[in-house]
Amino acid sequence: VNQILLLLLVLTVCAILYNKVHQVPLALRNEAVDLESPEETEEEIPVVICAAAGRMGAAVAAISSIYSNTEANVLFYIVGLKTTIPHIRKWIENSKLKEIKFKVVEFNPMVLKGKIRQDSSRPELLQPLNFVRFYLPLLIQKHEKVIYLDDDVIVQGDIQELYDTKLVPGHAAAFSDDCDLPSTHEMIRSVGMQNTYMGFLDYRRQAIRDLGISPSTCSFNPGVIVANMTEWKHQRITKQLEKWMQRNVEENLYSSTLGGGVATPPMLIVFHGKYSSINPMWHIRHLGWSPDARYSEQFLQEAKLLHWNGRYKPWDYPSVHTDLWENWFIPDPSGKFKLTRPDS
Repeated sequence: VNQILLLLLVLTVCAILYNKVHQVPLALRNEAVDLESPEETEEEIPVVICAAAGRMGAAVAAISSIYSNTEANVLFYIVGLKTTIPHIRKWIENSKLKEIKFKVVEFNPMVLKGKIRQDSSRPELLQPLNFVRFYLPLLIQKHEKVIYLDDDVIVQGDIQELYDTKLVPGHAAAFSDDCDLPSTHEMIRSVGMQNTYMGFLDYRRQAIRDLGISPSTCSFNPGVIVANMTEWKHQRITKQLEKWMQRNVEENLYSSTLGGGVATPPMLIVFHGKYSSINPMWHIRHLGWSPDARYSEQFLQEAKLLHWNGRYKPWDYPSVHTDLWENWFIPDPSGKFKLTRPDS
């Protein structure tokens, strides 16, 4: 009996020791689970903006307007050439924008070699950074959905709303149609701007006629893009765009026509009938098309995004609605970039 009692006692002590020994790692293991499985973090919104030489103030104003009007978790991808990157980085780090989350990405212009026809009436549209939008998957690796914005915009709404734009399954991108708002029709008529494919593609060329696209088809503006990177890569959009760039070099399909430049026409061809729509108020454009034609102030206050596409930029003179743009401009700490104003 004593031996049995002794055996039970030993077993009881062993059981107590076993529990004590294994309680610590169990607690640590539970802690580790908690640490490794935090509450779901806020979704990151990647926004791509280029910082080109001579117009970095535009990128700064665009970033400032986005950052000031949202509580969303925005990550700015600021794309530049090797020579311009130090300037924009210094500007951000030495201004109130130092609080933003950003990555500076270098764009290698050699990818464009042999793909640009050098005969545009607006040489500034041939600058390498104008083609960054063609190469989004190469620059942005980890995101499924991306916003691309031209530098000559300001954002008055919450960028989260633009990011939440629904893309139809199978569509790689969403744009704003040039026929979407009556108010923009009035602006287009007043400055004689085209808003159809006829204004961008040369229908005298057989290759363009063979596309089977009516010249009266409404065009779209690729200055604001919400893109699905998976679809973009799956459909080999970049390769398709490069193909039409090269064909233009060989056949002069669009660079001498009314649209000017060589970045919009390839996108009109590749995305014809295969893109989703952005809320029209998220891309109010043509503010830079004329130094005189203006939208109503009430309409502009309701707009979510303003785009000074055209020759007349809000950091130069003459231009219109410059006060709306200048609200978001942050002076260059180095003093290299200066606004051009009547009294300057």
